[in-house]
Amino acid sequence: QVSLVESGGGSVQAGGSLRLSCAASGSTSGSVCMAWFRQAPGKEREGVANINDEGNLNYADSVKGRFTISKDNAKNTLYLQMNSLKPEDTAMYYCAALVLRHGGNWCPLSGKFSYAFQYWGQGTQVTVSS
Repeated sequence: QVSLVESGGGSVQAGGSLRLSCAASGSTSGSVCMAWFRQAPGKEREGVANINDEGNLNYADSVKGRFTISKDNAKNTLYLQMNSLKPEDTAMYYCAALVLRHGGNWCPLSGKFSYAFQYWGQGTQVTVSS
């Protein structure tokens, strides 16, 4: 079992920055895809960024050049550095983990594959005002 706890959300003005953290605990075997998703009221969940065991990164087009995903394996923590925030970034942000128990490198970004992620944090709210 894996437990994920996000922190770092808050309210900022447009152009500001926030860093989200996701502390992971527990153990698992296999390969792991770690991702950030977000969901705004009345909108579908969308993938923001992800990183796999090899360190390969993927970003949604809407955040490329502004957001950076990283992880500290020693601290079992995933991060999302968000710069140049826009009002449209306002959403609940979730950390998620997809464990491939037989290995592999499938690490989907699309929100339509969010069902495949077995572990989720409780979410942290990000609000960007204009």
